[in-house]
Amino acid sequence: MLGGETEDSPMPHRPTHSPARKHHNRPFYKLPKDPKAAAETAWNVPDLCTAYNWPSGKSGGGVIGIVELGGGWTQSDINSFFQSIGQPTPSVTDVSVDGTQNAPGKSDDDYEVALDIEVSGAAYYAATGHAATIRMYWSQEIGTAVAKAAADGCDVCSISWGSDEANWGATDLQQMESAVQSAVAAGMAVFAASGDNDSSDGGSTPANVDAPASCPHVVGCGGTTKTASSETVWNDNPGKTNGEGTGGGYSTVFPVQSFQIGAPPAPANSQYGKGRMVPDVSANADPNTGYNIFVDGSATVVGGTSAVAPLYAGLFAAFGTKLGWVTPTLWKNQKAFNDITVGSNGFYSAVVGPDPCTGIGSPIGTSIAALFATLQ
Repeated sequence: MLGGETEDSPMPHRPTHSPARKHHNRPFYKLPKDPKAAAETAWNVPDLCTAYNWPSGKSGGGVIGIVELGGGWTQSDINSFFQSIGQPTPSVTDVSVDGTQNAPGKSDDDYEVALDIEVSGAAYYAATGHAATIRMYWSQEIGTAVAKAAADGCDVCSISWGSDEANWGATDLQQMESAVQSAVAAGMAVFAASGDNDSSDGGSTPANVDAPASCPHVVGCGGTTKTASSETVWNDNPGKTNGEGTGGGYSTVFPVQSFQIGAPPAPANSQYGKGRMVPDVSANADPNTGYNIFVDGSATVVGGTSAVAPLYAGLFAAFGTKLGWVTPTLWKNQKAFNDITVGSNGFYSAVVGPDPCTGIGSPIGTSIAALFATLQ
């Protein structure tokens, strides 16, 4: 139970999430409604990596930066998780950008923090055979955390927080994109979750996209439901535009991007965004086929597109070099991904080829590694 609470010694109530922040940014983890059932179908990260044909023996050396706006982690949770999967514990260092601190036990945002560390570290080890180096950037602003991670020389950055573009506004979104553009110019690849509330992204209309995943220099990460035998668009509330499922759609701020080769245009009669398509890539995110992690002293199953960004971050850090803006290379090599052709996120449906549910698809790890082999 979270925070060490028991029926015999109740703890004071703590908020589900940390206090509201600028842009209403929130973490994109999801808990299964039936934990016992989810435990039967959840993935251990190394097994998921195997299912995604992860490379092995990569040089490694890439430093993983993770942005956090709240919650916290404990060394005992990290030790327990990595011991449970037979991997060495990564080196995890906290960096306060603006006075925000690692604060475990105060909100359920601890789920987010544990998920980010454990998934990225395990994915990195699966590809390298070495323990990861992870730096946690604590901030109330995503952009300043990204800038600090880049300035510190991180090779990849994972962001599992965000909000509907309408909550940001065009000016702040352009500033966010500027920060990311500078970061990738310095060699840091940036991955961000695309949201967990289907096509509406929790907004007031059926179709909205999440930021910072919508920023053109961010790799937007969508979600699937992956079992041992199939993979479809993640949507636990079929037919609804505001349930639990992968975010995705078209930006109202950023224009169509030429690097998104073959991306279908927004519906001609749509009153919603018609610009950059989100997401770019995807991977398992359904909490019902989620990830086994440790948080606040307990083993549990967690899902959400929050897991997808650190999964990719761990893979790309394994390449051990500063790759910068990787997105155009990925779009030019769509056969390095499993095309997801079944399912819907509410307003949009999967099709053959790219789509605003899962982008160009889920990873074929060895094929992605081969794209960057000459740089490693």
